[in-house]
Amino acid sequence: MTQPAPVAAASCTSGFAQKGPSGSAEPDSRERDGMVASAIARAQQGDTSALHILYLRYADDVHRFVNSIVRDYHEAEDITQSLFAKLMQIIGKYEKRDVSFNAWILRVARNAALDHVRARRQIPVEKVVTRDEGHEQLGFERSQCIRMALERLPADQRDVLILRHIAGLTPSEIAEILGKTESSIHGLHHRGRDALKVALRDLEAAPVTVVA
Repeated sequence: MTQPAPVAAASCTSGFAQKGPSGSAEPDSRERDGMVASAIARAQQGDTSALHILYLRYADDVHRFVNSIVRDYHEAEDITQSLFAKLMQIIGKYEKRDVSFNAWILRVARNAALDHVRARRQIPVEKVVTRDEGHEQLGFERSQCIRMALERLPADQRDVLILRHIAGLTPSEIAEILGKTESSIHGLHHRGRDALKVALRDLEAAPVTVVA
């Protein structure tokens, strides 16, 4: 990805220029870091032209990361474009003392990718089997209950369930994405399934069984 597709936010498109000629000199890492720090500060002050630098520096990383979750190159491209189109609206939330900008923007990208995955499937968990099969009118209600139950889960458990059973990622892939050990992913997966069952019961969605 060397050039973004057109985006809806007109205020952002002016900052998304193409990269320079391949023969132009690349700045060294210290200069590049200084450029990025300056671009972040300017963007936080409302300078849309600063998005150009941030896009060139981070768009490829964001796209690769999102694609590892959604498993679709073009969908990942759309999500990446949407993220940078909205960056001016959210960059004010970034604080350097909390985390590096790279980690922050990948966290934003992860949330956007997970939102996309949730929306892509009507039932955003592993197969749900009810004892009320044959009652078609219950389908939508079950789906809504599962969504509500997922929202009650701790974020790390919810993310693991979605990445495992919708995105279809392996525990090792999830561990790499979330920055955790594979054993912790297995633990979150187990606790997440149990918590989901409890949340469904609390929502009076039983009888329902979440299949391992």
